[in-house]
Amino acid sequence: MAKQKINKTNVARLLDKAKVAYELIPYEVDESDLSAVHVAAQLGEDVDRVFKTIVLHGDKTGHFVCVVPGEHEIDLKKAAKVSGNKKCELLPMKELLPVTGYIRGGCSPIGMKKHFPTYLHESASAFDYIYVSAGQRGLQVKLSPQDLLREAGAVYADLVG
Repeated sequence: MAKQKINKTNVARLLDKAKVAYELIPYEVDESDLSAVHVAAQLGEDVDRVFKTIVLHGDKTGHFVCVVPGEHEIDLKKAAKVSGNKKCELLPMKELLPVTGYIRGGCSPIGMKKHFPTYLHESASAFDYIYVSAGQRGLQVKLSPQDLLREAGAVYADLVG
């Protein structure tokens, strides 16, 4: 029996395995603008539904992940507090791929090389669906915030100023 070739990301395979309802939504990548605002415009969606994944390093707990609405900047003080750190900093870009297995613009909170504590901005709870990276540039995954919480092992938190 010939196997049908489907270019699924690791994120999609993990969601399939967990029997989670989702949609993979492709979009046009602009290498000069990897922002969630650009992605939302490409998707024709409200930017508040498009979340970006930010990997940080805390002084006490090590690496952790914050998933925040696309137009907002993460508040490092709030991120440090919810993660049990005194202070934290963004993971240097050159460490993103070795630590997570993902590149900038394609970092998903699902399916990193190892599981890190993950915090989803509480605004996600207001939506029936949100978008996060499907693990590669040019592909978003549309799913319910509850499914994302479960699959990423995340909790809601106040992460933006």
